[in-house]
Amino acid sequence: MNANKNKTNPATHWKNALKTAMEAAGAAGAVMRKNLQLPKKINASEQHDIKLDLDVRCQKLIEKNLRKAFPKIAILGEEGITGNIESEERWVVDPIDGTVNFTYGIPHACVSIALQQRMPSRRKAASDGEFQTVVGVVYDPFTNEMFTAVRGEDAKLNGRKIVVSSRSRLGEAIVSVGFAKSTKNLELMLPHFNKMVYEVRKIRIMGAAALAMVYVASGRFEAYVESGVRLWDIAAGGLILECAGGDFWHESVGPDHTYRVVANNGKLRKKLMFN
Repeated sequence: MNANKNKTNPATHWKNALKTAMEAAGAAGAVMRKNLQLPKKINASEQHDIKLDLDVRCQKLIEKNLRKAFPKIAILGEEGITGNIESEERWVVDPIDGTVNFTYGIPHACVSIALQQRMPSRRKAASDGEFQTVVGVVYDPFTNEMFTAVRGEDAKLNGRKIVVSSRSRLGEAIVSVGFAKSTKNLELMLPHFNKMVYEVRKIRIMGAAALAMVYVASGRFEAYVESGVRLWDIAAGGLILECAGGDFWHESVGPDHTYRVVANNGKLRKKLMFN
């Protein structure tokens, strides 16, 4: 498959990319499922984070699938960069989102794969803001739920259309919250959390940003809020949320692909914004 040739027909190119991303996510998900309850080799451990050998293995498996179909497209992932990152397109990959959950045998983790395209008016590589996500896949291998989206089309769960909830009152909302690894982000997030907990119906801290995003997209949650999340955690889920009718507010807070996020059903952004 020639990616450059397909670019003359974006719809076909994106459909082929979606199929490839779904296959890659399924392959990595099978590895996760097989290893959930097995001992895991830890490559690095910090107070609020764990890096597994399986992160690297799943990343390489995903890269193998993506590069076989689209050898010219660069890959930006949690485990590093492959290919020419200044190309017109790039994959953005998190091989295991929710690694701490997965390490502890908690079946709430996923694979996240997005295809991003440089916007026509911006030709020089400099920042994430020059790219838009055009294909998104988030796969939960433990529930066998595949969330997908192609820009301009409906978001889907296992092939069926999904939409965000219609709840507009915080008192009726379930809000997922994430706490980033750094002390700076924890100090920013805690006051926000303390305020929200009195205003919403329920707070959920589930430990997988990509799943939180697609849970908002499918109407299970009304919002997801975090002050220091990485691009590969939110790129696919952000598109899926937008295609489901939601609002993906995100703001860059660092040069290392780090963002502040208020992902919501389109009715709660102002009520949940950071001070």
